[in-house]
Amino acid sequence: MIDRTVIDQSSQPRLPVGVRLKFDEPRDQWVVLAPERMFVLDPIALEIVKRCDGAVAVAAIIDQLAEAYSAPRDQIAKDVIQMLQDFADKGVVVA
Repeated sequence: MIDRTVIDQSSQPRLPVGVRLKFDEPRDQWVVLAPERMFVLDPIALEIVKRCDGAVAVAAIIDQLAEAYSAPRDQIAKDVIQMLQDFADKGVVVA
């Protein structure tokens, strides 16, 4: 059985060893580089990943983004958790 990291609002996500956030000059966009993989980030995904330092809980990330974008917290929560869970399933974030 494979262990699956489940992301919830108490999780404190971070990029694992070997994964990094980088500005890709030729593409003029931010990407997450993982072994033999690259993920292109849209502006919202970038804001989420920049906050994944292992010290900040998902709930705080949601609060920060809801305030920054004047958006309903419940909608932001759904989107943030969904994106982080997808990245966790791909091994791009750990919590």
